[in-house]
Amino acid sequence: MHILVIEDNRDILANVLDYLQLKGYVTDCAEDGLSGLHLAATRHYDLIVLDVMLPAIDGFEVCRRLHQDARCETPIIMLTARDTLDDRLQGFAAGADDYLVKPFALSELVARIEAVLRRAGGRHKHVLEVGDLRYDLDTLHLSRAGKALKLNPVCHKLLALLMQKSPAVVRREVLEEALWGEDVPDSDSLRSHIHQLRQTIDKPFATPLLHTVHGIGLCLRVDENEA
Repeated sequence: MHILVIEDNRDILANVLDYLQLKGYVTDCAEDGLSGLHLAATRHYDLIVLDVMLPAIDGFEVCRRLHQDARCETPIIMLTARDTLDDRLQGFAAGADDYLVKPFALSELVARIEAVLRRAGGRHKHVLEVGDLRYDLDTLHLSRAGKALKLNPVCHKLLALLMQKSPAVVRREVLEEALWGEDVPDSDSLRSHIHQLRQTIDKPFATPLLHTVHGIGLCLRVDENEA
């Protein structure tokens, strides 16, 4: 299970990361709202642990943008020292699945993570589908119209991002950041992987799913005019 922790208190962040890793979770982290929002919107996570009081934008706004703008269904546990009823209601209204008040025991956080993951099991998508294209995130099995397809690791990551955001357009810079972080290779690298992806998932089939929005980015969708 892959968990994103967004927390600006470095001591709390370090303790949470160490404990989650000890429990067998794979973790990423961010120390401000904008960085956390970017990671959550461009990468696949099973759950997000989100502090409310963050630099740049607060946790309520991060939660709202993920659910409303990025169409993200990843479950969220909010952390905060604010324990009034209005604060808790605001968190749930923004889309949080649970709400843990500081200070908290790390064992309780893990118990809540496990409970939220159990509740979200039917909602959280481990198998992505766009039209007749099917991609299992657990087994990495990819098929279209029942035919098994093979991709290189970078194309697998590119396809997962596009399928998670489908039918929305994903900007080229977002794709590059998700694939390579700050160490982006030459400008032809993304174009080359897009070409390989298109050759695999579209070329052998009658209708294309991968569409280029010139000057902006890519989207994966079923074109109703061609379906």
